[in-house]
Amino acid sequence: MVREYTVRRGTRRWPVAVFYNMIDMAALNPHVLYQACTGTKERRVDFLVDTPTPLQNSQICMAQNDIRLSVFTVTSKSMTVQWSGHTGASSYKITATPKNSPERPVFAQFGGNTVMGSVNSLSPNTVYTMQLEAMDNNLRVLSSAKTEETTAPDVPSIGQAYSKNSDSITVEFTEVSGATSYILRAESKTGDFFKESTVSSSPGTMVELQPYTDYVLSVMSVNLGGRSQPSYPTEARTVVMAPNLNTSSPTNGTILVTWDPVKDAVLYTLVIIREGSNTRLKLNTTDTTVKFDNLEPGTTYCIKGTAWDSEGRTGDDVTVCQITRPQSPDVTHVQVTPGRALGIAVFWSQVRGANLYLVWTSNGQNCSTENSYCYINPADCGQNHSVYVIAYNDAGPSSPSEPANYITYPCPPENIWVEEPRAGNCSVMWDGVPLVEYYMAFIKRDDGMETFCNTSLTTCPFSCMCGYTYLTTVFPYNQAGSSPYGHVRNYTTIPCCPLDVMIKLVSTETLEVMWTPVKGAELYETTAAQTKDVIHCNDTAPVCALSDLSCNTAYSVTVTPCSDLRGCNRTCKPQTHETAPCTPEILNMTQTNSSTYRILFTTPNTPNTNYTITATGRYDRQSCQSTNSSCVLTQLPCGSVYEVTAVATTAVGKSLPGFSKTLETGPCCPMSVNVTQVTQAMTNVTWSPSTGARSFITSLTSPRGYAKCHTLDTHCLMGCITCGTNYSVNLEAISSTGQKSECKYRGFSSSACCPTGVKLYRRTNNTLRVYWRSLGPQIYNHTVELYGTGANYTCMAAAGSMYCDIQEETCGDVYTVVAAPVEKYGSKVTFCQPRTYSVPCPGSNAGMVISRARRSVN
Repeated sequence: MVREYTVRRGTRRWPVAVFYNMIDMAALNPHVLYQACTGTKERRVDFLVDTPTPLQNSQICMAQNDIRLSVFTVTSKSMTVQWSGHTGASSYKITATPKNSPERPVFAQFGGNTVMGSVNSLSPNTVYTMQLEAMDNNLRVLSSAKTEETTAPDVPSIGQAYSKNSDSITVEFTEVSGATSYILRAESKTGDFFKESTVSSSPGTMVELQPYTDYVLSVMSVNLGGRSQPSYPTEARTVVMAPNLNTSSPTNGTILVTWDPVKDAVLYTLVIIREGSNTRLKLNTTDTTVKFDNLEPGTTYCIKGTAWDSEGRTGDDVTVCQITRPQSPDVTHVQVTPGRALGIAVFWSQVRGANLYLVWTSNGQNCSTENSYCYINPADCGQNHSVYVIAYNDAGPSSPSEPANYITYPCPPENIWVEEPRAGNCSVMWDGVPLVEYYMAFIKRDDGMETFCNTSLTTCPFSCMCGYTYLTTVFPYNQAGSSPYGHVRNYTTIPCCPLDVMIKLVSTETLEVMWTPVKGAELYETTAAQTKDVIHCNDTAPVCALSDLSCNTAYSVTVTPCSDLRGCNRTCKPQTHETAPCTPEILNMTQTNSSTYRILFTTPNTPNTNYTITATGRYDRQSCQSTNSSCVLTQLPCGSVYEVTAVATTAVGKSLPGFSKTLETGPCCPMSVNVTQVTQAMTNVTWSPSTGARSFITSLTSPRGYAKCHTLDTHCLMGCITCGTNYSVNLEAISSTGQKSECKYRGFSSSACCPTGVKLYRRTNNTLRVYWRSLGPQIYNHTVELYGTGANYTCMAAAGSMYCDIQEETCGDVYTVVAAPVEKYGSKVTFCQPRTYSVPCPGSNAGMVISRARRSVN
C-alpha cells in the first residue's frame, strides 16, 4: 500500500505572483517546502526555498526535482519509505519519531543514490512521524519531507486448528492489542492452493476447502497502519464428506437406503428414528446399501448418515426423511348417484400417510381425490361392475383394495309413442328393455294435469281430449332403482273448434272476426262461403278482417283451427253476418222557397233502408230522413254554403257517406236601406251589410222614370231623379257564385221642386215682391229669404201662391234671394239655387239681376 504526502507550512497560504511559470520568491522563508498551483488546471507543484535570504525583486523557475516522500510498506516493527531523488544530495536521513509516546526516535541514513529504505526496531501499533532530509556533502539539508504512519499490531499466535465439516477448518488464536481485524491464511502443502479470509476475532473459520485435505494455516493482525507478520504456521486436515443417501419404500413396511462410496471413508453409520418417537436404531456398515424392515405403513422415518475416516474421525452428517407406502384401503360402500347424469359414489376408510386415492372400475373408469369418497361420472345404465381403491403418498401406491361389486340403474326405453284408435281414447306404448322389473309411465297434459300407471307390460292407456298436448315418459325400475331420466315424447290431439266466434262490422265492406284461442291450434284459417271459400286469413292470431266485401250482403264465415302435427279441424260451424248498406248518391237539389230545398238521391239497398240527408254549414247542420228517393231540407238560412251528403242506415250499420254536393243559399237582403236626396236630381242610397252577397244592384223606379246602379260597396250615388215623385226602392243581392236574392223596401219620395223664374221687383210704398213659378202640383208653402248688405228679410207664401211681399227699410241694396218650398213636417228644401239682385231706389219699378250663382249644399 503506497500513500503520498506533501508537507506545507501549516495551513497558511502565501500569495505569490506567477508570470510565465516564474514565481516571485520574496518574503518566503528558506528551507521550507511550499506548494504552488498553476492556472485553472490545478496542477500542484512542490518546491523548497533553499536560499537563506529572501530574494528582492527576483524571479526563479519552479523546481522540477523537489523531493517527495511516501510510505511503501508497514509492519509491526518496521516501516519502508520511498522518496524521489534530489539533485545535489549526497545522502538521505530518515528519522522515525513516536507520537504521543516517550520512546526515543529511531534513525537511519542512506547514500545519495538510494531512493528507498527501511527503519527497524519500531514499536507495534504506534504512530510515528517520518521525516526525510536530503543533505549535501556538507551535511547541509537541501530539502525535507514529513509524513505520519502507524505500525502494524503485534503478531498473534495460534492455539489450535480443527475440522468439523469437510469444507472448513476452525482456528483458535490469541488476540493482540490494537488489532481491528485478523487475516486467516490457508495454503496447501503442494502449493496449488492459497486463500486468505478476514475475521473479526478468535476463533475464525476458513471455508470453501476440499474434503480430507491437509492445509498449513497462519494468522495476521490488522490495523490502520497495515498487517503484522504471519504467525507461526500450524497444520490441519479436513474431515471426509457425508454420504449422499438415496431412500425409497419398496413396500408399505420397508425402506431401502443406498449411497455412493465416499472417498477416504472406511465405515458408515446410519441412525433411523420414526417421526414422533424417541426410539432410535443405529447401524454400522461398510456396505453402501441398507434395507430397514418391519416398519409401519404410511409413516415417516428420518435416517442420519455419517462416514468415518481411517483415523477414526467422523465426517459430515446428513439426514433424509422417507415415508413408507400406505396400507391398502377398504371399500365400505358403493352407491349409484341419483340425478339426470348417472354415476357411482365410492366410499372407503382412510389409511395413515396417504395423500391421494385412486379409484378404478372394472370397465376402466377412474377418479382421484384426497377425501374418503369419490364420484365416477358418467356411468353406463344397466351394467354390473366392480371397483377397487389404491392409496398413494410420496413413496408410491399401496396395494389395491379388495374389489366391491355394484349394479347400475336400468336404461330407459328408446322408442316411445302414443296411439289414438278412437277419439278421446289414447295409449302410450314403448319398446321393452332388459334387466327391468317394472315400468312407471307418466302422462302430463300441457295444462299441468298428470296421470301415471305402474305396469310390467309395455303399454299404458289414458283418456285424451281435443286441443291438448300430452308429454309421455317411461321409467324402468330394478333393484338399483329407477333410471334417472327418460325420453319424453309429445302427442298432440286435433285442435278444438272455437265456440265464441264474434263477427263485427268495422267498416262498410269489412267484417272483423274474433274468437278465443283454442287448445292445440297453431294456425287459424278464416273463409267466407260467398267468396268461394277463399282463405282471407291464415294467421296465428285469433282475429281476422274480411275486407273488400260487397255492401248490403250477408256472408257465412267459418274459422278453422289447424296445427302442424294434426292438420286442420274441418268440422267447425259457420257464422253469418251482413255488411253495411251501399252508399246513396245525390241526384238533384231544387229550391222550393227561400229556405226550403228538395233533395233527390239513389236507393241502391234493399227495402226498409233509412236514408239520411245532411246539410253541413259553417255554423249549423240540417238534416232530413226518408225511406224513399227524396227528402226536404227546411230552415236553411240565407247567405250560407252547405255540404250535402246522403247516408244509408240498416240494422247492421251505416253506409259510407256519398259524394257531397255543395248547396249555396241566396245571399241575405240588407236589413235596412236609406235613400238621401243630395240635389234635386241626385240621391245617395246606402244599405247595411249582407251575408253572402258580394255585389248589389240598386234601383229607384217610378212612372216618370227610374234610376239604377251596380256596385260592390254598400252605397250608391244615383242621378236622374225627378222632384216631387214617389219611387219604389228595390235591391238585388248577388253572391260570388251568381246566386241572387230580390229585396224590396219602403218607397222613396223625392223632395218638392224648387221654384223657377224667380224675380225681385220694387213696388210703391217701399215694398219688394219676389215672384216665381212652381213645377208640379202647388201643394207646398214656400219660404223666401233675402240677404242684403244692410238687412235680411224672410217671408212665407201659402200653398198655391207664387209671390211674396217684403217691406224694405233701406233702398238701393244688393240682395241674395232664395225661394224654396216647405215640405211636410215643416222641413225646407235646402238645395234650391240663390239669385242676386241689385234693387235701385224709387224711380225705377223693375229690379235688375246682377248675378246668379248656385248655393252650396251642406
